[in-house]
Amino acid sequence: MTAHSTFAPAVSVTASSVPASQGRGHRRLLLTMLMVAVMAIVSLGIYGRDYYRLGQSERPYSPKHHLLKPGGTVGINLGFAGVLILCAIFLYPLRKRWGWLQKQGNSKHWLDHHVVLGVAAPVCIAFHASFKFNGLAGIAFWMMVAVSLSGLMGRYLYAQIPRQVASAESTLLTLQESLQNQKIIPQADLQRLLYRLPSRSNVSRWSAFHALGYMVASDLARPICIALLRLKVSKTKRGVGSMSGAPTRTNFLLDHVIMLAHKQAVLSRRILFLSHAQQVFRMWHVVHKPFSYAFAVLALAHIVVAMLLGFL
Repeated sequence: MTAHSTFAPAVSVTASSVPASQGRGHRRLLLTMLMVAVMAIVSLGIYGRDYYRLGQSERPYSPKHHLLKPGGTVGINLGFAGVLILCAIFLYPLRKRWGWLQKQGNSKHWLDHHVVLGVAAPVCIAFHASFKFNGLAGIAFWMMVAVSLSGLMGRYLYAQIPRQVASAESTLLTLQESLQNQKIIPQADLQRLLYRLPSRSNVSRWSAFHALGYMVASDLARPICIALLRLKVSKTKRGVGSMSGAPTRTNFLLDHVIMLAHKQAVLSRRILFLSHAQQVFRMWHVVHKPFSYAFAVLALAHIVVAMLLGFL
């Protein structure tokens, strides 16, 4: 029996178990938002690069000052856009309390948009402030940056916690059975590059931050391990170009085995570190929420002061 015939049933079963269209519209929307944001940032950066390099005393003499200053035509509209983005960001925590919002869409998709908008907000406000952060507005901006970075960490931690542990363990067993039957990649190579994990007894003695460091390091190292594994098996230099673990489309069976091995490595790690991820996630909530609300208060105070002083 050939390797192709041995592994073909596992390929067909696994490939058909997940609908190809699932989440496609969500990913397309996120990609569109990202492209629009990048194009806007690049265009504005190119147009205003000479203005943003000027000192505070030199800017009033620039022909672009009436457009790009915080109260200018472009600057004030960027400020309004930033306020709208911030309002959209706070829809996510409100969704957990309002029943009618909970029925709208998928929680994971809401979180993704929450994170994307949380990253876009500091960039928008930075251009609104023309990269001059002073006084109350400066404090609010840097707090917003801290909240945004914290949000990225929270999204990472959220992904490390399986929603249904029993389902995750069942999926892990299925992956293990499929990979044991394949004859394309030696089991020793898979174990050495993708599966190797610390023992459960050792992990139980680790602190939460030690475990978090290991999780981040393993996620950063895994694409390199995948590329090295593909390079070793295929005996070509194509593996160097697959640092992201994306299929090469030159060997379907090899790429499928590597995809399954990648899923097993990720799932095994998440199950092993589940209690640590939950612990860090709870700690993250304690820090993220107060900073978010404090930033919202500072931003509101900045808007009120700007209106009272006639800047709007």
